[in-house]
Amino acid sequence: MTVAALINVGLDLLFVAVFGWGVAGAAVATVIAQGFSALYCLMVLRKIPDIRLEKQDFYRQPAMSLRLLKVATPLAIQNVIISIGGLTVQYVVNGFGFLFVAGFTASNKLYGVLEMAAVSYGYAITTYVGQNLGAKKYQRIRKGVHSGTYMALLTSVAISGVMVLFGRNILSLFVSGEPEQIRQVLDIAYKYLFIMAIFLWVLYLLYVYRSAIQGLGNTLIPLASGIAEFVMRVSVALLLPKLIGEDGIFYAEICAWTSAAVLLFISYMIIIRKYKE
Repeated sequence: MTVAALINVGLDLLFVAVFGWGVAGAAVATVIAQGFSALYCLMVLRKIPDIRLEKQDFYRQPAMSLRLLKVATPLAIQNVIISIGGLTVQYVVNGFGFLFVAGFTASNKLYGVLEMAAVSYGYAITTYVGQNLGAKKYQRIRKGVHSGTYMALLTSVAISGVMVLFGRNILSLFVSGEPEQIRQVLDIAYKYLFIMAIFLWVLYLLYVYRSAIQGLGNTLIPLASGIAEFVMRVSVALLLPKLIGEDGIFYAEICAWTSAAVLLFISYMIIIRKYKE
């Protein structure tokens, strides 16, 4: 990731600032950077004896391919559904004027920072749960998920505190223009960021329990949670602004998180009861 980031930044400056390729230049830079990252990972993998790729590894294995598709397809559909929901929200936001769009976009630039630790916890929990499921250490699964929950909550509170206290200053790094326009954009951006920060713990719980369920080999419930996110996000985005004004769009994300988190938490509690030492 470090290699990809450095190459991406360098090529962005070259293709956009020097060559003047605009958006296309940024896209090409991203593809090239990710390509170098993939090659680097492949080189590292080849040096690990236990997982070194051999010629026979590329032979067709229909049974294994079908098994992987069965696990992966619901996750792929889930991500597509969530992305479509995000596009719907952006469509609604675009109707509120360029200042609102600028403020909304500025806050979304920090969304990746807000959820970065949650994604990391998710990867760790999926791997941990899957390994202990294979070893039939079901009590360790429960303890691990409990620990992950506490860690995720504490992390979300810490990040929320930083965003509430310093969010406006951070957002100012992404905004430029006339002083009055900057003030209006920052007002919009900080209001959205503040709401997301207050409810960030919900997003972190969502990642914990979705990852735990995936680690248990169940990808249908995470798909159902993605559908719940989509329905709630789109419904709130289309309806709430008509009732309370433009600020209603800020709650689309929160309601989507909450609906998915509730479904995942209840599902995890039901599923884990089936596993006894």
